[in-house]
Amino acid sequence: MADSQYSQELRVAIQAVVEASKICRHIQSTEDFAELSKNDRSPVTVADFGSQAVVCKAIHEAFPEDPMIAEEDSAALRLPDQISVLNRVVKEVGKVVPDATQEQVLGWIDQGISRDPAPRTWTLDPIDGTKGFLRKEQYAIALALLVDGQVKVAALACPNLGTIESDEVGFLFTAIRGEGAYVSPLSDPNDRTRISTSSSIFTRDARFCESVESGHSDHSWSSEIAHSLGITRDSVRLDSQAKYAVVARGEAEIYLRLPTKPGYVEKIWDHAAGSLVIEEAGGTVTDVHGHPLDFSRGALLSENQGIIATNGPLHEAVVTAVKKCNENG
Repeated sequence: MADSQYSQELRVAIQAVVEASKICRHIQSTEDFAELSKNDRSPVTVADFGSQAVVCKAIHEAFPEDPMIAEEDSAALRLPDQISVLNRVVKEVGKVVPDATQEQVLGWIDQGISRDPAPRTWTLDPIDGTKGFLRKEQYAIALALLVDGQVKVAALACPNLGTIESDEVGFLFTAIRGEGAYVSPLSDPNDRTRISTSSSIFTRDARFCESVESGHSDHSWSSEIAHSLGITRDSVRLDSQAKYAVVARGEAEIYLRLPTKPGYVEKIWDHAAGSLVIEEAGGTVTDVHGHPLDFSRGALLSENQGIIATNGPLHEAVVTAVKKCNENG
């Protein structure tokens, strides 16, 4: 990896998400996820907590002045009736951080509770696509560095993502702004290959990449947009920011995350890493109005609505189609 302004940050980020992937893969192989339900009824597992602990530990040790905005906190684990789950988290973290104590693990998790903007901020989704993780399908560990509200570094681990060229499963997507996007096997993060988005210029040939969970994006709206663009090919459906990775390496051209309810605001950890990977692969990412994503507001993309990510050449046509369908709707 050639030295650049952010080469140290990328090295630390890669090591962190690779370690987190080991924890997630082991927990997924046991089929004992120790699932809890958060206040919004979304699931959280031992793997979410373990992943967040090891990533926050790594970032805090390397860059102690940088705050972290991450999805989880330790509140649920501190409840007396969750002691068995906490013990399991500590045990799993101990596989990559020997002798980790309860209080250390809880403290590492809570390194991620910042919610305020700062000049340099990391953001983490320790398991993006928890429902996919629970189904033993796609999920991602998504880590990114924001500097002055702009994503500068991304490390996106997709432990269950395969490729049509080989039987290998598990890939790491990385990017530094201005230096391109790369993929490597999780088994060998230094074996990097540059990736680029599809060069398709005709919407009728495009492939949509959509969430499996209909609660994450309005599928009926997507179908209407696809029809208006003349798209007839089946959508690629998978969970998590693995969708960003699939578009970035040219296996789909369009990823839409369309609001399912009025007033819904996207979280930065759901999009920071994936958006930089697509942009550095040659694609374009905006909100549904064609506005750039504003990562300067803390934990929320409060100035944006929805997400449109494309291979680049098709972006303007897709934004126009989304606006038109929205007006007609």
